[in-house]
Amino acid sequence: MPAYLVVDVRTTDPEKAAAYSKESGPSVVRHGGRYLARGGATEVLEGHWDPERLVVIEFDSVDAARAWYDSDDYRSIRAMRDGAGEWRMVVVEGHRPGG
Repeated sequence: MPAYLVVDVRTTDPEKAAAYSKESGPSVVRHGGRYLARGGATEVLEGHWDPERLVVIEFDSVDAARAWYDSDDYRSIRAMRDGAGEWRMVVVEGHRPGG
């Protein structure tokens, strides 16, 4: 079942965040992920949420998303973003059509 990684980013150091983004994209692809949204325009429809940058990545499963997140590959890239801002990240199991 597909899984979706949803990331809410609040940047404090745009230069560090850009360096991280440049490396994290290829890492996602190497681990079978596919970007569905990567910082496009957002519009809040309800609630008190004011996202600066949202990212949505599809993986084949929650296990695949966790394998990417816990990989040596991504762990070293993740260290690059220290001091670049705040990343809030969740993974949600997808819905099967008809289920």
